[in-house]
Amino acid sequence: MSTFKIHVSKDYLIFCAAHFITYEGECEPLHGHNYRASVTLEGATQADHFVFNFVTLKRTMRELVDQLDHRTLLPDSNPHFHITRADGEVTIRVKDRRYVLPESDVLLLPVPNTTAEMLARYLADQLRRKLGEVPQLTACEIEVDEVDGQSAIYREEWT
Repeated sequence: MSTFKIHVSKDYLIFCAAHFITYEGECEPLHGHNYRASVTLEGATQADHFVFNFVTLKRTMRELVDQLDHRTLLPDSNPHFHITRADGEVTIRVKDRRYVLPESDVLLLPVPNTTAEMLARYLADQLRRKLGEVPQLTACEIEVDEVDGQSAIYREEWT
C-alpha cells in the first residue's frame, strides 16, 4: 500500500506561553517560550488526488495553537502541582512556591507535565478530535519547537 504525507509549518502556528515543569523531584522556574508547531498527516490520496485539504488543516491548527497563546500552561495530573480555583484566580503550589494567577490567564491541560513532548501529544489529540474520522488518514505527527533547534515530535498511528 502506498501512502503520502503532507506537512504544514507556518509562521502563524506560533504560540507564546508560560510554563514550568517538574523533573527528578525538582521544579524549574516559571518561564515562557515562543513555541512553534508543525503537523504532518500521512495517508492515501482521496479521489481528488490529495491526502487532506491544506486549507482545512492550516485553519484547524491555527485554532488549536491560538487556544494556547498567551496563557500559562499547567498540567492537570502532575502529583507535584497542587492547583485550586477560587474567586476568578488559580493558585498553584509546588514545593515551596506559590503562584496566584487570574483564571483567564491559565489553561489547565490534560497532561502530566507541560513538556514539549506532552504539548505535541496534546495538539495531536486535539487535532484528531477536531477532524473526526477521516478514513484515508493513517498517521499524524506533531512537532513542537520550544526554541530554534530544540523540539519534540509526537507521532501517532490513526488506523
